Amino acid sequence: MKYGLDVSITGAYAQAELLTDLAALAEESGWDGFFVQDCLLAPRGETLIDPWVALGAIARSTSRVRIGALMTPLAAYLPWQVARQCVALDHLSAGRLIFGAGLGFLPEDFEAVGEDATPSVRAEKLDEGLAILRLFWQGEPFSFEGKRYQIRQAQLLPKPVQRPSIPIWTACYWPHRKPLRRAAAFDGLYIGSLKADGASLTPADLREAVAYAQSQRLDDTAPFDVAFAGETEAASGADVARPYAEAGATWWLEGIWIERGSPEQLRARIQQGPPRIG
Repeated sequence: MKYGLDVSITGAYAQAELLTDLAALAEESGWDGFFVQDCLLAPRGETLIDPWVALGAIARSTSRVRIGALMTPLAAYLPWQVARQCVALDHLSAGRLIFGAGLGFLPEDFEAVGEDATPSVRAEKLDEGLAILRLFWQGEPFSFEGKRYQIRQAQLLPKPVQRPSIPIWTACYWPHRKPLRRAAAFDGLYIGSLKADGASLTPADLREAVAYAQSQRLDDTAPFDVAFAGETEAASGADVARPYAEAGATWWLEGIWIERGSPEQLRARIQQGPPRIG
């Protein structure tokens, strides 16, 4: 299992200097990844930092940890712009980027900026957008004819540093099967710590979700990551993470969330290191 941080970008965490400092501390403290959240808008009255700007600074302040934004609401963005940002960040980080995407957490955010919040529309734009990202990252001219996007002989260079491409994780909430089928076509899934009904995701739930996703894989020999985010204390962290690792999680993401505490309070948790399983 690998260990990363899932970090807020609103409120007290909406500071690029703070996030780069925490990322450097995470790398020094033995974590394997530093992931910032992505959202269209912060709750009213809260400050917000652009995750992609923050990731550029984080890439320059670290040399080893994997980085990325979890999870980008791709339906609200232009996929060719996201493709370009990802390639630039992949080069800036020397091939450490993981791209994470989902439908978007709050429909109200889409409505606030004039985007269609209908789940089916967001799903269509997400699926087409992911296909377009992969085509752009091949570095060859291509055309695309979809319901939501049309592209004529476009090309993006340079190619990503990573081969065969930048890894893609997609989001899901158990027991929804369609997002798991989507994830199965890519490189991994980020599964919600709460189920669709609001109950906590148990290790047994995770095992069932992973088994279903694996059953949908066309190539079951290719690496496939399963990321799960939660909270641990240093003394008992391994006991909390172990059942999820046994259920199929390949990444434990420690929540460094605004609702959990201030940056000053959680800096100590970062410095204590991952809940490594012996």
